[in-house]
Amino acid sequence: QLQLVESGGGLVHAGGSLRLSCATSGATLHHHAIGWFRQAPGKEREGVSCISVNGGSTDYADSVKGRFTISRDNVKNTVYLQMNSLKPEDTAIYYCAADPRGWGSLSPYQYDYWGQGTQVTVSS
Repeated sequence: QLQLVESGGGLVHAGGSLRLSCATSGATLHHHAIGWFRQAPGKEREGVSCISVNGGSTDYADSVKGRFTISRDNVKNTVYLQMNSLKPEDTAIYYCAADPRGWGSLSPYQYDYWGQGTQVTVSS
């Protein structure tokens, strides 16, 4: 069973940066595409970014393009989301998810495994 654990969330001022990490226990991420999602209060969960199994393909939501960067280190079994130029509207709980078919997508329905989430709060 793949267990995902997010970390790196916190409180930051607008314009600041955070780096989120998604690590696993009990299994390897090597054969999974990974997605980052977020959910703000009263809103639906939305796809933020995703990365293919070998890291060669990535995708981003329009709202974060040019500000967020997804990457993975298969040696460390960890996927990262570098978030720069943060805005108050980025405030949400951020989740990572794993797709064992290795395709990846910004749609949450593609993913079988989910972490518990990490809170990101951006103050104005």
